[in-house]
Amino acid sequence: MDNLRGIESFVKAVEGGSIANAARQLGITPAAASQNIARLEQQLGTRLLLRTTRRLALTEGGKIYFERVRQVIEDLDMAQTALFALNDRPQGRLRVAVSTAFGRHVIAPMIPAFSARWPDVSVELILNDERIDHIRDEIDVSIRFFRPSGAGLITRKLGDVPIIICASPDYLARCGTPREPEELKHHDCLLFRTPYDGRLLPWGFFRNGIRFEPDLHVSIISNDIGALAAMTIAGAGISRLGAFLARDLVAKGDVVALFTSGSAASGAEADPEPLDFHICVQDREAMLPKVRLFIDHIVDEWKKRPI
Repeated sequence: MDNLRGIESFVKAVEGGSIANAARQLGITPAAASQNIARLEQQLGTRLLLRTTRRLALTEGGKIYFERVRQVIEDLDMAQTALFALNDRPQGRLRVAVSTAFGRHVIAPMIPAFSARWPDVSVELILNDERIDHIRDEIDVSIRFFRPSGAGLITRKLGDVPIIICASPDYLARCGTPREPEELKHHDCLLFRTPYDGRLLPWGFFRNGIRFEPDLHVSIISNDIGALAAMTIAGAGISRLGAFLARDLVAKGDVVALFTSGSAASGAEADPEPLDFHICVQDREAMLPKVRLFIDHIVDEWKKRPI
């Protein structure tokens, strides 16, 4: 439909009884409305309206054409009204993809409050650590512990999550307690392989403002953080866990936090590098009200809860 503006001007003119009325409805000048109709007639190769000083009259062809296209314009107006209503009241499905462990322990508890406030929005929470495509996978929002890349992708840093290096009391009783990261090469280390790129997640530390990665003796590898936590509790070795998962385990005595302040030799203290989480949408056009409200909700909840 190459001449939609001409069709709109024609239909509004017939319904309103004049080109001036059509122009007012469309927010354009009468001259512009008249030109739109003239271009439409030229494109169709037939006269649609007989213009007189007092009123408009439809030609025979104009009558046939008007009956056919009037419903099209009505449908377009109804579609636009429906979109405006959707923008005014958030509703419909909202698909949210989140890294598995983080989604289970941090994001999932935040969603009920959002659903209670916006009951017309149906949230689908998808937990996985794979690389996702917002368009292909029909994802509205993603939250990842790495910064995803993609054409037009808009990312916003949500925040940092502290890391706890830990082991079970049983393992430490058997194998000794490392006092600084450099001693990890003499211990069994449990590493996470990131499903989105197949690489082992590095164990970064900061000491006196300088980042470094110590040598590690890799004992077990898994692509699931929950499995690594279970093996750590069972005494398999030392693992690197997000604080949202490890804090409760430390509090219950299932694991012991290593390299905490005061535990290392003087001058040797090192802090584990935190994970930074990003919240992402495909592009600015994807920032629908329900998406914007969900992001605002997660950001607000993040500020309230210690991660």
